[in-house]
Amino acid sequence: MSHDHDDRPQLTAAQAEAALKPPPGRNGGDLVIETLQGLGATTVFGLPGQHALGMFDALRRSSLTYVGLRVENNAGFAADAYGRITGEVAPLLLSTGPGALTSLAALQEAAAASAPVLAVSSQIPTAGLGGGRHGYLHELRDQQASVRDIVKSVHTVRTPSQIPSAIAAAWESALTAPHGPVWVEIPQDVLLAGTALPVVSALDATPREVYPRPELTLVAAHLLSHAERPVIIAGGGVVRSDAAGKLRALAEKIDAPVVTTFGGKGAFPWEHPLSLRSWLEDRHTTDFLEDADVLLVVGSGLGELSSNYHTFAPRGRVVQIEAEAGKLESNHPALGIHSDAREALSDLLDTVEARTDGTAAERVRAVLEAVHDRIAAQDLTLEQQVLASVREALPDAAPSFWDMTILAYWAWSAFDARHPNTMHSAQGAGGLGYAFPAALGAAVADPTKPVLAVSGDGGAMYSIAELATARQYDLPVTWLIVDDGGYGILREYMTGAFGEATATELSRPDFVALAESFGVPAVRTTPESLTADLGTALAAPGPSVVVLPALLKMFEPTHL
Repeated sequence: MSHDHDDRPQLTAAQAEAALKPPPGRNGGDLVIETLQGLGATTVFGLPGQHALGMFDALRRSSLTYVGLRVENNAGFAADAYGRITGEVAPLLLSTGPGALTSLAALQEAAAASAPVLAVSSQIPTAGLGGGRHGYLHELRDQQASVRDIVKSVHTVRTPSQIPSAIAAAWESALTAPHGPVWVEIPQDVLLAGTALPVVSALDATPREVYPRPELTLVAAHLLSHAERPVIIAGGGVVRSDAAGKLRALAEKIDAPVVTTFGGKGAFPWEHPLSLRSWLEDRHTTDFLEDADVLLVVGSGLGELSSNYHTFAPRGRVVQIEAEAGKLESNHPALGIHSDAREALSDLLDTVEARTDGTAAERVRAVLEAVHDRIAAQDLTLEQQVLASVREALPDAAPSFWDMTILAYWAWSAFDARHPNTMHSAQGAGGLGYAFPAALGAAVADPTKPVLAVSGDGGAMYSIAELATARQYDLPVTWLIVDDGGYGILREYMTGAFGEATATELSRPDFVALAESFGVPAVRTTPESLTADLGTALAAPGPSVVVLPALLKMFEPTHL
């Protein structure tokens, strides 16, 4: 049996000489940092802690850019956004116990949204591992048990020589479709131990491609080619696999209307004649999808939001393309194709027969008019005005990050994300505090574009500490805070369900004065001056805050 060695990492003469004479003063932390550099990382996020100091000291001896946030959860959100924007692995350096646990909500969002975050956490010294109660600072009986249900894979290191392989395996896992967060943990003594191991110079952690099975592609192509009323639902998998061009080509080839999920915003042009936009929480859209005789679902599990709160009941054949095997047919029987969205759409595009449907664009127009008329009957002029003002002020290619707030709920359905991979929210896991730290991560990924964060006053309080981060690194993030005096969406939910709201009203600071105390310029705006104030803030270098006092309402749901 022969082996081809040509594609294995090769050392240069200089690297070979350095391997035989490694520089003095290195430790396990250096092996971590060298491995990340060898895998192609350029930027790391995190927060130091006592057990992790070996890693952080090694940063001094590296060329990596370190971005430190003030709370581990926010560091996780920043890494999540960096991974979404770049499609590359975002390393997140964490300490043990409280530091590790504080990151979990961010890792849950990364898992739900398939963001490639590589968390490297320290651990108590090796002698304390195994569940005994030794009384070490930050000690947990089984730290990795706390993360195992959240991340894609867990990798534990017990000796310095295990570090490069563990991190490389985690890196490959994070980038294999579907992308997601992974966890490596390394004991304090291993990070601090001096090492004579060679400098880590070349690693291969190429992710495995997830290709569709050809016989399934053939069946799917046959169904779509001969359908009378095909429709496509495009989810976040289309955006993450950079498949928007393939999606558009396929939709145009078979004349199929396209609706994008909230995670798939920007996957299909908003103004295209075949675009149903994103009105998934609307019965008119749900009825249209149910009427399809063949429904192609790409990169979505048709979860709660994408199925109009599980009221959607398709009557035709469903073809589902999904990189996460656990989502295949999890909500509806389908021809399930386990594949990365880009690979599957490419194969379908090559296989499907062109079809022409002169009624498709007209049927789409009728649905959108019905949706428009329903919203117009609800006296929601202010909400639509505010959203339109944000759209007008935000440059087309600038990314935006949205917290769980009423304006974001509007944006899921009604905001035109004019480019793929520019609109992101925390709707995967649904936690508060995502928008501002995520926007900081996006600004680190590409500081040439302004970035918008949108929060309510309740969600903003989760992230106030990161105003210091924005100022320290001079990041071009504008933070729009819609101040309605409490948890607005919960106020609506409780009033609707119980007649009155409890625990939703909040005392809050003067956000303008607070931002200015961090050295961040801020302005209080009105709905009428929002476009101008937001535009000015986005055009200025560095961070800024725009506060909009406004009580926004949601449109009426159709699933009840």
